[in-house]
Amino acid sequence: MYYILYGFLYLISLLPFFILYAFSDAIAFILYGIIRYRRKVVSENLKIAFPEKSNKERNKISKEFYRRFTDNFIETIKLISLPQKSVSARFDCDYKTLESLYNQGFSCDIIMAHSFNWEWANLAYSISNPFTQLIVYAHVNNKTMEKIMLKIRSRFGTKLIDTYKFKEQFKPYIHQQKSFVLVADQSPRFLRGAYWLDFFGKRTAFTKGPETSARIADNAVVFCEIIKIKRGFYRSQLTVHTTHARQTERGEITKASVRFFEETIRKDPANYLWSHRRWKRQFDESRDTKNVIG
Repeated sequence: MYYILYGFLYLISLLPFFILYAFSDAIAFILYGIIRYRRKVVSENLKIAFPEKSNKERNKISKEFYRRFTDNFIETIKLISLPQKSVSARFDCDYKTLESLYNQGFSCDIIMAHSFNWEWANLAYSISNPFTQLIVYAHVNNKTMEKIMLKIRSRFGTKLIDTYKFKEQFKPYIHQQKSFVLVADQSPRFLRGAYWLDFFGKRTAFTKGPETSARIADNAVVFCEIIKIKRGFYRSQLTVHTTHARQTERGEITKASVRFFEETIRKDPANYLWSHRRWKRQFDESRDTKNVIG
């Protein structure tokens, strides 16, 4: 099944961008206007994030979100065959920041949100990243799709580590200068181990994992902003928060990353993954008060 599906997607990836984007427009129309895929979730999320905006303004963001949402998947398929030179031409990386940290002898954690297109960010940075680039991933239910995604993500040298086999698979990289790429805006699986912060004015749970691992390793912490220039073209900007995570106070890295996420999302609201239920976890004062950090 893997070879059949991969072969089919490979053939699709060979199509020129203008045809792929025509498919994307059609799929976006179907998802938004006919199937109404997660329309309620997107609408509720936008109401929480932008209560000051009118329904018309939020609907405009919603429609543009669905267009970028489908572009994100079409562009990911395109990565199956897109040459290295084309990836670099379409995604501008901030290598200077990474080279500076590398030359100073640091390892780093690159923290980002689900901003489109995070898959292109991984591949683009892996081309000339002076660090060994690592991504920790979790299993998906469909093993065929998981295998395809792992193949795409590792095309240009990114090393992938199974979250359930972390200790074993991380060993070869212990003594190397490395950069972990972490998409850190997911809802935590377990609330008792979460931090609670205000995110778009609503108390929200965030996982402690990225901060904890950075502090243990005493890595530099770098925030990554993805900026859409036009369809199929992006640039990124890296901001160094600290070069010694262990010297930061409890919760500082998480608070700073959440502020960074909100600031970047407000600049271009449609470029964020509004279809996931970011506020599905409810704050329980009796359980969660001790973990409120902002």
